[in-house]
Amino acid sequence: MTTTSGGGTFEAATGDGMPSPTADAEQRSREVRTALDGLLQIRRLTNGRGGDPAAVPADWERGRPVRAVALALESGGLVPSSVDAEGARVGTGYRVRAGDRPGTAVVEWLGPPGSGAAQEEPAALAACVPALARLGWEALLYRGPRGRRFLEVEPMAP
Repeated sequence: MTTTSGGGTFEAATGDGMPSPTADAEQRSREVRTALDGLLQIRRLTNGRGGDPAAVPADWERGRPVRAVALALESGGLVPSSVDAEGARVGTGYRVRAGDRPGTAVVEWLGPPGSGAAQEEPAALAACVPALARLGWEALLYRGPRGRRFLEVEPMAP
């Protein structure tokens, strides 16, 4: 984990948090870059296979797929969804949650009622795939209840 400039602990945006203040966008961008650099350093030190550290998730990430996938998406410039203090969805974007199988995560494209998130879903989820692949995550597209699409994400094989 990376410490933020405010003294708190960095958490990648999963899409279930409060909207980020626009004034803090540059600071958040720096924190995401620092966290990604730290993650790549963990890979260099622990993967032991040499080569490109971006190619394969480290064991640390495999044990925390929601956090690792959220960081991959956020560092790829994708926008997370957000909720208000009561938990109502107020922003359209990705949401990462734990998958049904250990070591997996699920990426959904969500927004407030009437936002058009369902219509954006195919293109938005397709945009998530390269952001995940560049950091060694494989994403498979599925249809869930009510025909909503989602990505099931798992580490690429070494």
